Amino acid sequence: MISTSRPPSINSVGADGDPFSALLRPPASETEHERVARLQREADAKRISDSIDEELKAERERLRKSKQDIRLLLLGQAESGKSTLQKQFQLLYNPTGLDDERLSWRTVIYFNIARPISRILDALDAFGDADDDDDLSEGNYAAQDILSASGLPVASGSSDIPADEKSLSPSQLSLERQVSAFRSRLASLLTAETTLADRLSGGVDVSGSGRGSVFVRSGWQARSLGLPFGRGRERTSSGGRFSFSGRHSGDNQKGNDVELRSRRAETDEDKLVQEVAAILSSCQKDIRELWSLPAVKKLRDRRRLKLEEWAEYFLNNIERVSAAGYIPSTEDILHARIQTMGVAEHVFDMSVHGRNVRWHLYDVGGARGQRHTWIPYFDDATAIIFLAPVSAFDQYLDEDPRTNRIDDSLQLFKQICSNALLKRAHLVLFLNKTDVLKAKLNAGVKVNKYITSYGDRANEYDTVVAYFKAHFTQVHRRNNENNRVLFTHLTSAVNTKAMQSIITDVRDSIFRGYLKSAALV
Repeated sequence: MISTSRPPSINSVGADGDPFSALLRPPASETEHERVARLQREADAKRISDSIDEELKAERERLRKSKQDIRLLLLGQAESGKSTLQKQFQLLYNPTGLDDERLSWRTVIYFNIARPISRILDALDAFGDADDDDDLSEGNYAAQDILSASGLPVASGSSDIPADEKSLSPSQLSLERQVSAFRSRLASLLTAETTLADRLSGGVDVSGSGRGSVFVRSGWQARSLGLPFGRGRERTSSGGRFSFSGRHSGDNQKGNDVELRSRRAETDEDKLVQEVAAILSSCQKDIRELWSLPAVKKLRDRRRLKLEEWAEYFLNNIERVSAAGYIPSTEDILHARIQTMGVAEHVFDMSVHGRNVRWHLYDVGGARGQRHTWIPYFDDATAIIFLAPVSAFDQYLDEDPRTNRIDDSLQLFKQICSNALLKRAHLVLFLNKTDVLKAKLNAGVKVNKYITSYGDRANEYDTVVAYFKAHFTQVHRRNNENNRVLFTHLTSAVNTKAMQSIITDVRDSIFRGYLKSAALV
């Protein structure tokens, strides 16, 4: 028999007991200085390795705990009240956070004044004294609204005003001259509108979201004042979800960059706010006179000038808002409006029946061009609050002037009810903006003029609400394979006292469903 020796294996153990010892052994010619440097490198490498192990362990623990968190989605079309509802949650469960960012809301409020002033002047230029008694068709209004809101320059004619007329009160001039005089006197405020928009958006323009000018809400507080609540944090492991929370963002480089930029902008922002505040203070009389102009009231009555409720709120309170040293009240913050883009996460720790639970509340952009960003949040959603603005029966989508907003809400609600990813989520419906609905009905706006299926039903609040509620309930019933219960509430998101009671009820019902799904009750 021929015998041969087996070649050495990598698994063979040599005299040193370790097959890699020869590779790791320091050279025989190593000096003392080289030995010290080598040992230092090895110590640093071990420290970094141990640190990574600790981070991985902590991340696993966070993931384990996060599975017990409640994730609440606020869904609905643009301007349905989602961000206002988020503020109510914040006011109830993180009031210090709202206080911390209170001053930053001045930028939004000042913009909420400058924008409607521009639209009022554009409407006066377009329609004058509105002598024609016929209402403007919705399509024509929408086209005009898009034009005036797009930021395109509109000739003011202020250069044609004689010097002696500039000293006259606008009320002493003809309407055409009055408009030119107002444009001249309010020129600095009209110019500030663009500057405020750029500050809020961070210079980012996003298409597919309705009107010509688009404003990005995500991180605007941080860009304004570098606040702890509202600091941007992006979680790449979650598909780029953007978060607002009261906690620091750790080692996330992008979060650090946002913080750094916000601190650099703080001085400039304060200067901008001070300049606009001074402009408002000097223009207060002209703004009040423009707002009380009979021609403006006539345009509004004949629906040739449509202003959102937040615009009317701030113009009615212009004297207080433009006062020196103005600090936004909670009511002001609730009425302030800035368009949400993407998905913003807000984190609250709530104690429910003696148990502390972390809630993740997601405020989403509701414009058609933003709805695709909701999908990554559907798979682990615990509950949904769908907001449908019942006051919008006479309004049409900015993105599509042919589509009634009520019809769009019904179609969107149908998609949510029938979505397979959301079939286990607790479902709550808020028929929102009931206060605006009452005001419209009291002003004589006819529902059947815009929704023909309403027929000859009474144009009264209870009848109108019951009609809309029945339609949403029918959509849910037809798309409810799992026999999921629909909880419906009539709401006005700016009514703090009523909303806090409703939020508490909704919180309890969501928590009970959460415990039931977790097999804890």
